[in-house]
Amino acid sequence: MAGSFLDDKEICIVAYGETKIERRGGRSAYEIAAEVAEQLYKKTKLEPSDIDGVTFTVPLSECSNPFWSGYATEYLGISAKWLQTSDIGGASAIGNITRAAMAIKSGLCETAMILGVDAPSTQWRAYYGSYRNEFWDPVGVQGPPGAFGLLMNRYEHQYGLDFQGLGALAVAQRNGAIKNPNAYEKLRQKITIDDYINSRQVSSPLRLLDSVMWCDGGNGLVMMKTSRAKKLGLTDRVYPVSYAEISNFDCANQTPDITTTGHSVVGPKVLKDAKLKPKDVDMFHPYDDFLFAVMLKTEQCGFAKKGQGSQFLRDTDLGPKGSLPLNTGGGQISCGQPGLAGGGVNLTEALRQLMGQAKGRQVPNARNALVTGIGVIPYGRNWGTANAMVLVN
Repeated sequence: MAGSFLDDKEICIVAYGETKIERRGGRSAYEIAAEVAEQLYKKTKLEPSDIDGVTFTVPLSECSNPFWSGYATEYLGISAKWLQTSDIGGASAIGNITRAAMAIKSGLCETAMILGVDAPSTQWRAYYGSYRNEFWDPVGVQGPPGAFGLLMNRYEHQYGLDFQGLGALAVAQRNGAIKNPNAYEKLRQKITIDDYINSRQVSSPLRLLDSVMWCDGGNGLVMMKTSRAKKLGLTDRVYPVSYAEISNFDCANQTPDITTTGHSVVGPKVLKDAKLKPKDVDMFHPYDDFLFAVMLKTEQCGFAKKGQGSQFLRDTDLGPKGSLPLNTGGGQISCGQPGLAGGGVNLTEALRQLMGQAKGRQVPNARNALVTGIGVIPYGRNWGTANAMVLVN
């Protein structure tokens, strides 16, 4: 594979914004986008007229609108020379950083705003069509929790699962959410490993505390060339230095090993392109719709041996001052998942840490972060899109 086109640090992220995550907050994705944009303007002292490129994640609450990106940029008062709406779900956040970097490098735009906003707990407008509903998904399997329950069963059959390890991960992320004022308020309560073990099963062996909660919220960032950032005096700069993405991993195989995901390809690649080994990673911010997904990525990105992910989580200090700080702001499971903008929760925390602004949970001397995304959970396979990115300061 070719190396990274990002390794010259020509492109940088200069600011991030994030709303508080709410449940049935009553606001639209447009209103949430405006709040995120306002934060970004305040931090950068830019105005809508300075933004000429915008990317969006498809929001579940607005995905029936085929002109979403045009409507949303009009609402924000932006005349864009380049628009991008990505439909790879939770992989869209870091995916859009790369797409915006390509647009800036090619001259399509100069300053890009990357937005992820959604309000699915207030208004759900999604319909998953295609052949899957009619010909693939079993009757009675209730979406991603059902699929993940089957996936966990298969893994447990092959390798065994130490649920104390998943419980330790749940506790570590919840500790981060308690110190994160943007987390959904009802989730900012301490839990123990016993609380995790005793939480009710949703799709055996998947438990309630394994699972994410649909919420409303948004996040975003501003990108530009490093030379422009320096001219504008923007000193909080984070650089994406490597990225990899794969969709429909092993799709030609009709009986795949569903415990092996696309992160087995993209995880090692981004580390190699960034000239890092797993032991060099200062912090890990993996997409976490379910705790089991995080566990699989610890294996497939190289932190743990295959089949030993739960033991690794059990025996590793995952807190901000631990040997592998992980989702230090709580991740989506302990903050709430703002629909398909959820991938931005993990990304935003990585940026916050790298800019030294994670009050009460700062990782000491953080120099780099590995961030991952997941998009789509089909029955009988691993997730549809897997991606990963290395960020440095």
